[in-house]
Amino acid sequence: MQAPIPDRDGDASFWAPGTVRLEDLRRSKDQVILHPIPSADPNDPLNWASWRKAVNFGLVCFYVLMTFVQLDIGFTAWEAYMDELGFTVDLLNAAAATNYAGLGVGCVFFVPLVHKYGRRSLYLFSTALQLASCIWFAKTQTIGDLIGSNLISGLGGAISETIVQITIADLFFVHQHASMNAWYWFATLAGAFLGPVASGYIVDSQGWRWMFWWCVIFFSVNLLLIIFFFEETKYVGVFVGQDSTAVTAHNNRLAQSTSAPKEPGLHPDARDIKQQAESIEPVERTRADREIDSTIRMKTYRERLVLITKTDGSILHHFSQPLVLLFTFPAITYTALTYGSLLAWFAIMTSVQATYLFYPPYNFSAAGVGLMNLAPFIGTIPGTLVGGWLNDKSIVWLSKRNGGIYEPEMRLWLALPSALITPAGILMFGLGLNYGVSWPMLAVGYGVFGFGLVTAGDIALSYAMDCYQDVVGNSLVGVVFTRNAFSVVVLFTLTPWIAGMGLQNMHILVAVLSFALLLLPIPLLVWGKKARIATAKTYRAMASRQPTHRVQ
Repeated sequence: MQAPIPDRDGDASFWAPGTVRLEDLRRSKDQVILHPIPSADPNDPLNWASWRKAVNFGLVCFYVLMTFVQLDIGFTAWEAYMDELGFTVDLLNAAAATNYAGLGVGCVFFVPLVHKYGRRSLYLFSTALQLASCIWFAKTQTIGDLIGSNLISGLGGAISETIVQITIADLFFVHQHASMNAWYWFATLAGAFLGPVASGYIVDSQGWRWMFWWCVIFFSVNLLLIIFFFEETKYVGVFVGQDSTAVTAHNNRLAQSTSAPKEPGLHPDARDIKQQAESIEPVERTRADREIDSTIRMKTYRERLVLITKTDGSILHHFSQPLVLLFTFPAITYTALTYGSLLAWFAIMTSVQATYLFYPPYNFSAAGVGLMNLAPFIGTIPGTLVGGWLNDKSIVWLSKRNGGIYEPEMRLWLALPSALITPAGILMFGLGLNYGVSWPMLAVGYGVFGFGLVTAGDIALSYAMDCYQDVVGNSLVGVVFTRNAFSVVVLFTLTPWIAGMGLQNMHILVAVLSFALLLLPIPLLVWGKKARIATAKTYRAMASRQPTHRVQ
């Protein structure tokens, strides 16, 4: 929860969601203010030891990696599907679209259960469902098998694109979000890009069915690891001891601060910063002064691995909130359009290479098509550093220049270069494929696209999380639904689209659309904070209904 302050006309308003004091300028330069505010409870995931967070999030990243392996390896077997089972390219595109439909619909139905019953139970359910889908994939004989296994695969992987951000919000502070999202993106794209490299060799050496049997083996291992080592990160404790007093005092100040007069002689922005900093100071914590109440009992190993962590109350609002967030919160709309379009372009490039690289002048084998995915993976490595580590460093530096106050729009500056880089990669790949240029040129274009994909995607996700952290799960349901809706549409229409426009014009149009959508940070840099202030009351109402709502 963030403190209300008077607006510039003297009327009561709210501090823009996501605006926090990140730098304590009266202490050393390393004193970063912690947001969300950790409680005094040692069982609070924000207070976990670094090794516990590392183990927990490491298992999450392995889960994500395997999810995107099984979602993206199928195209390396397209030629084998056509030769052995008589499937057509249109049918295979339809099956991939069914997979994306499962991803989109599944998150709508399963993410509310994450809030109601906890993270651990849904990670287990998701992993078990994906394990079952891989068994079905390996036994595919008919069109029904192909469509059914893709649907179950999508449903099983549906929560992977939302529950991870919820887990990040459970475990980590604002100034760590981009770095953790970068690891999430790295795991995602390692699965999406390196999985096909391995599967291509498996198809050539062991047959296409074995690439799914290997997934069965690894998902079984993943399931066991989650059962025995993944701790529940949903925190439902209460503030106790000194924290309770501080929070009560803080909330009392919120009710009084709406009538505070302006100080004369200050520029409005400077005055806002001063009032904001003063209003939250008593409950601020830095890394150096975090306090843990030693009288609170640590949970036992068995308690930390409980299957269900249930909270009271209805979850019906979790089904409606995603639409409200998507259509009324500009930060969420931006993230949905950015994330959705990037993954749609990725789906197009994946399908196109699976169709054209098997034929002259390339004549790639399944292993060759798989190896092409090394290029975008290599591109994601510097992209991860820019969109994650460098982005987190930049916001600390920018907030210090802003009087210690952090605004989420500070993240968006590093997203702007992607508006040029990503379309350039699309054009290099698409036009090169159209003119039959040598495969290294295609690889370079695919690698450039990979860099832009992870940079822009990481920053967009981190921006949405920072703006509306307390409703991050529901906000990302709308984002993921949009992302998969884009992919379903482009895959169902891809064959007639290429037939109508040609490979070259199709990629030119995609590049132009990508350029336009990746310029969305510009209006947000200008009006983003005003939009957050305008949505603050709605956000507070939504946040208050979350079972794990924290004071921020």
